[in-house]
Amino acid sequence: MSTLVIVESPTKARTIRNFLPSEYRVEASMGHVRDLPQSASDIPAELKSSEWAKLGVNVDADFEPLYIVPDDKKKIVRELKSALKGVKELILATDEDREGESISWHLLQILQPKVPIKRMVFHEITSEAIKGALKNCRQIDDRLVHAQETRRILDRLVGYTLSPLLWKKIAWGLSAGRVQSVAVRLIVNRERERRAFKSGSYWDLKANLYAPKQEFPVQLVSVGGTNVATGKDFDEATGKIAKGRKVLLLDEAAAIALKERLNGKVWSVSNLEERPTTRKPSPPFTTSTMQQEANRKLRLSARDSMRVAQALYEQGYITYMRTDSVHLSQQAIAAARQCVTKMYGNNFLSKEPRQYVTKSKGAQEAHEAIRPAGETFRTPQETGLSGRELALYDLIWKRTVASQMADAQLTMLSVQLTVEDAIFRASGKRIDFAGFFRAYVEGSDDPDAALEEKEITLPPLKMGDHPVCRELNTVGHETQPPARYTEAALVKMLESEGIGRPSTYASIIGTICDRGYVQLVNNALIPSFTAFAVTSLLEEHFPNLVDPSFTSKMEQTLDDISTGSVEWLPYLKKFYSGEQGLSGQVKSRDSLIDGEAARTVHLEGLDDDVKVKIGKFGAYIQVGEGDRTVNSSIPQNLTPSDLVPDKIEMLLKQKLEGPDQVGIHPETNEPIFMMVGQYGPYVQLGQATDAVPKPKRASLPKGMQPEQVTLDVAVKLLALPRTLGAHPDTGNRVFVNTGRFGPYVCHVKGNGDKDDNRSLKSTDDPYTITFERALELLAQPKVLRGAAAAKVLKSLGKHPDDDEAIEILDGKYGAYVKHGKINVSLTKEQSVDTLTLEEALSMLATKSKSSKSTSKRTKAASSETKKTTTKKTATKSTAKAATTKTATKTTKKTTTKKTAATK
Repeated sequence: MSTLVIVESPTKARTIRNFLPSEYRVEASMGHVRDLPQSASDIPAELKSSEWAKLGVNVDADFEPLYIVPDDKKKIVRELKSALKGVKELILATDEDREGESISWHLLQILQPKVPIKRMVFHEITSEAIKGALKNCRQIDDRLVHAQETRRILDRLVGYTLSPLLWKKIAWGLSAGRVQSVAVRLIVNRERERRAFKSGSYWDLKANLYAPKQEFPVQLVSVGGTNVATGKDFDEATGKIAKGRKVLLLDEAAAIALKERLNGKVWSVSNLEERPTTRKPSPPFTTSTMQQEANRKLRLSARDSMRVAQALYEQGYITYMRTDSVHLSQQAIAAARQCVTKMYGNNFLSKEPRQYVTKSKGAQEAHEAIRPAGETFRTPQETGLSGRELALYDLIWKRTVASQMADAQLTMLSVQLTVEDAIFRASGKRIDFAGFFRAYVEGSDDPDAALEEKEITLPPLKMGDHPVCRELNTVGHETQPPARYTEAALVKMLESEGIGRPSTYASIIGTICDRGYVQLVNNALIPSFTAFAVTSLLEEHFPNLVDPSFTSKMEQTLDDISTGSVEWLPYLKKFYSGEQGLSGQVKSRDSLIDGEAARTVHLEGLDDDVKVKIGKFGAYIQVGEGDRTVNSSIPQNLTPSDLVPDKIEMLLKQKLEGPDQVGIHPETNEPIFMMVGQYGPYVQLGQATDAVPKPKRASLPKGMQPEQVTLDVAVKLLALPRTLGAHPDTGNRVFVNTGRFGPYVCHVKGNGDKDDNRSLKSTDDPYTITFERALELLAQPKVLRGAAAAKVLKSLGKHPDDDEAIEILDGKYGAYVKHGKINVSLTKEQSVDTLTLEEALSMLATKSKSSKSTSKRTKAASSETKKTTTKKTATKSTAKAATTKTATKTTKKTTTKKTAATK
């Protein structure tokens, strides 16, 4: 008899299968198999009349969660139950964190196995780790399950209790979240700071001096014994020098006068300083620091970096990627030191093995930092990886190896030069010993290039030398507002404030972007006007829920539940049902919140008669009252901090006086107008009339300003869409146009089929692209926007019917054959290495013929399953346990029964 092992993903299953004996069968659960209902259709029929079922948590019955098996997981559950038949043992090998523990517990509840059960955990997927984990299996940890379940219930209570209030008071479809709302508030507050910022101006002097064989720059630091003002001396609220700062503020005239006075005077070296310093390597990566560095160096979002890291872990290249520990095992330290000796030499090795101490609260030292997997580390070149996987593995490898390297030895250089009563200074840096810099320089992709940039040399000078001034210039400066958060900066802030946990940062940022509270522009997180309105409402009426310290305490409580030092049920009751509980707060505040006020966004610096409001179709400006009210939509690309009086005047002018006319079209003799709409500025040919309700329009290219649009430019923009010809296969139109995501070519399919689009490459010009080039682009495989291209594992050849490629790709759910739009997954018996073109053609033909009938059968089976489940739920306690957690008797029968404190 065999042993069944269940993991989360097919990739992880394939990797683990290589390290287990032949009698072990490995299957994937595809993540969670149960969850709280996402919509009313998910609620079992016998519970649809229960009001609490809509919430998904029975707050009157000890916060009993309602668990259901989503439709897309029912087939997986059936397959797992089938796989369980005839095995002698079940091993649950999901990830080692709380989420993984929760997945295993849910599997146990729904499968109800009659065979012995073990829980296997490991930090890396290597032969040694898997064999060691098999010898040290344990039972499911109820405390971890409670902590994860409490987190899930808390998130549901906050989201489903507050969100309807936002729909009612601000706009339909908005959402609130226990952690997401705090993250949005951080971003909104930064935008408020930018809007309140008052810029200040100051001037200084810079010179280029020449000493024997080298020219070097110097900068003015003081005049007449008083330091010259710099940006740090200004008050952000006033744009003037901060109170108490005794500095000399130079304006343009004073700077020019000083320059003229110093021209031709003798420069003397008045002070020299050399200060040795040491730089120690950074600790190995935690989830947070990996996300930050991947964002800075690889431009990966937090979500993408976690996806790539997950793939690397499941393929056995790195250790577990959800960790807040910087600890390294002795095996890892030895492997890293071996790499240093082999690749850089003994003199680059630290004298003693380095072990780092985790400073973050709740960190688990039993876990390791993120590092290359195994007893020896494969170099990036030895992995055979490519693309983002190679880039991230390279980053992790370098950071880990550098952690065991010698300190970098530097000398900080400073020279002070005097001319008349003015003092200038030059700074430099000399790298005496590169140490760990040789392998890894934080924030840089190329250590060698980074070393050259870090080393700023100065000429050999001594006291009393007189360098020659070759150039002396005045330089004007404007103080800058606080920078917007990047993903890296926000992750760092969330971690420092104790908001969320490392494994949740990616989903937090992804959620606030997906829901329209924040948009990512040039790696900067910019809040929407809706984010301002929601944040203001929560700050005024539910301040605790957007208070970082309150949220941090919640995270600590969840950590305490996982260790058993806090009981989960009393905590939930106090949070939701107590005197100051969330439920009571929402009910009492409902009547106090004025919807009109909640929909009004307050921005500092706006005139009293100008209001920004949230409407059904987005944010708009309102001026005047009653019959004299004028409304104008705010373009989506106009951010709250950029909504200045000039922009408001332009939007209102278009509304009151009509759009500006660019000129008359030379061919149609119609006027061309410059307009601003929801998606930004555009040109329009003619006026909208009953006969022509939608005149021809063209958006301005990215980066082009309305004032740059001439008549010739407008005519060129309106030339799109441009018909290029008839497609040789269908005879239908092929045209080029530009849309929200840039220029594209389109093949109009007709007959109800969806049009086929492809984005133009950066080298293609929509105004000059040829028909042949358009056909070439349309023939290329389509890549979904925002989706990572699947890795091609093997090319089998071309299809005899259309000469299109047939390939085997590595997808989210395992290997599959792809031909055009048809995908067919490989079975367990089929191998990537041995699959032939003939076998692939047979698979594709079968899939093509049966796709429609399969769809019908699936719907019928789903309906029948739902009926059967409903019937069983009413009669059997074991089925009821699969739907709700109220069946305590069934739970007690399992080997992972809950403690008495659960009920």
